[in-house]
Amino acid sequence: MKLDLAKYRTLFLEEGSEHLAELSRALLELEKDPRAREAIDLVFRMVHSLKGMGASLGYDAVSELSHRLDDRLGAWRARGGINDVAGLPLLFRGLESLERMVAAVRESGGPPPPDPVVVAALDAADPEGGGRPSDQEGLAAKKALARPR
Repeated sequence: MKLDLAKYRTLFLEEGSEHLAELSRALLELEKDPRAREAIDLVFRMVHSLKGMGASLGYDAVSELSHRLDDRLGAWRARGGINDVAGLPLLFRGLESLERMVAAVRESGGPPPPDPVVVAALDAADPEGGGRPSDQEGLAAKKALARPR
């Protein structure tokens, strides 16, 4: 029995687009209140779903970026909110990168590599996934994310 990847790709595109829209709405809520628990939980679930969908279809770039975002979100959830200066810009940049990846899957069948600036900022912002980054690290990540794409 041959697996119909086109069918699953279509499902990925439909569900992925819905998840990205939900993620966008939740990020706008977090802009108003970075400690909004429901919004953080929703962002976490949407990113986690994208990670699983990407991995199951071999879209490793989507899975890789989602995994890194998932790790950061887990740390912020544990602390009760997004409490570093680069947090929201990083999430918005991650959303933009995921949107570009899903669009590339729609157009060409495969995603590009994740945005290296976002990956580096996710890795540098909190390498252990635990403690809060220093103000210097947070400002450096924020500056990197503010650069034109």
